[in-house]
Amino acid sequence: MRRDSPRGLLLIDSEPAQAGLISALAQRAGWRVLKAPDIDSAAALICSCEHRLDVALIDIWSPGDEAVRSVADLRKRFTELPIVVVTAQDSVDLAVRAIRAGARDVVIKPVAASRLLAALDNAGAAPGMSGELRPLAEKWAVELDFADLVGSAPNFRRAVDTAMRAAATTATILIEGESGVGKDVLAHAIHRASQQANGPLITVNCGAIPANLVESELFGHEQGAFAGAFERRLGMFAHADGGTLFLDEIGNLSADTQAKLLRVLQTGEIWPIGAVAARRISVRIIAATNRRLSDEVARGRFREDLFYRLAVVPVALPPLRQRSADLEALSDHLLRRIGDQLGVPPFGIEDAALTLLKSYEWPGNMRQLHNVLFRAAIHCRGDQLTAADFPQIAEALTRRDTKAAANDDLPTLPTASQIRSVPLFGPDGHVRPMEEIEAELIRLAIGHYRGRMTEVARRLQIGRSTLYRKLGELGIEQAG
Repeated sequence: MRRDSPRGLLLIDSEPAQAGLISALAQRAGWRVLKAPDIDSAAALICSCEHRLDVALIDIWSPGDEAVRSVADLRKRFTELPIVVVTAQDSVDLAVRAIRAGARDVVIKPVAASRLLAALDNAGAAPGMSGELRPLAEKWAVELDFADLVGSAPNFRRAVDTAMRAAATTATILIEGESGVGKDVLAHAIHRASQQANGPLITVNCGAIPANLVESELFGHEQGAFAGAFERRLGMFAHADGGTLFLDEIGNLSADTQAKLLRVLQTGEIWPIGAVAARRISVRIIAATNRRLSDEVARGRFREDLFYRLAVVPVALPPLRQRSADLEALSDHLLRRIGDQLGVPPFGIEDAALTLLKSYEWPGNMRQLHNVLFRAAIHCRGDQLTAADFPQIAEALTRRDTKAAANDDLPTLPTASQIRSVPLFGPDGHVRPMEEIEAELIRLAIGHYRGRMTEVARRLQIGRSTLYRKLGELGIEQAG
């Protein structure tokens, strides 16, 4: 079966109208959708299907045991098929029972299209990514104040202290940090400590809005302003009037939208699409990005004038791997919250389990840590989490150690620290011959990438055959 064929989604829903909406959404995102009204029909469809199926999506309408048994039944029949549950039942107990029955994720209605598609993408990720744990919906998250932010690492405390001082002002704040570090949590804390705390906090994920709808979503439109504008609509700026607008993933905005946003920041006025006059607003802006916007400015992808308007107060949140000393306190804090969410006493965590967690690099940062602990707590039958409750982390560490051992078998070669730079001038003060510079650059690359010639060729942007030819021409020895 071709792995580049469309991903397959099995949609199990007895409500035709709802199934039709979800099916259309998934198909627009590139999924091939098969529909079944119940588990028996779904099982027959799976057995007869000639196309690959990557995810099953079950819509649970009832909080009763029968609905959860349908998840367990499908998991028992098809153990390798990831299951995502969609439900209108806003119940922690139902989510816990569904996950224990075999669901990868639980999405609560009403759900944004981006959230649903993210759940499908995460559940249907390639098997080789099983070490990257599947996120759970943090539907029952608690909004935190600055006093509730856990961590004593100096780089983290500097970021929080900067945000605390800026919160009392009206200055625009730019929060930078990798995905999952808690930029949204910090934005909520800033809002709650600000002069705008009594006003609304409106969050906009700039990366989740289709490009042709961004301007309408942000600034609004008048009735008849464009095809399909059947009624007047207020934009997010208008909804946030008197409060805070949190623009997440702002680096994804198009050049046109960046220009319009700059104008709003300069004038304090918005022009809805089709409007004959501007509307004055009072909105505090907090922006966030998982990119370095200064690098985006240097590459010409983000307006320099807008960058300086947004980064009046820059705050850089460090990734979790740079504050590993905080992991024990963070785990205790999150486990207390998880216990409250599940309605049980707080879970403890054994030292061996903490050692395991501290050995992991946490590419998903705080969000991933919460999801890992939440999943472990759901499946834990006691009150203490052990190392055995984190099999995916153990698997990821085993893969890392195996890869490191394989790299250690490579011949010892010069490292980047041993060859810090390639001098352009010789002892006589004249420019060195091109052949010498080229040979030294190749030696540096071979050492830096530990003899992985494919990677060396890719980084030097030459073909692998060209690289080997140059090794011969320049008299460079390479092992293997």
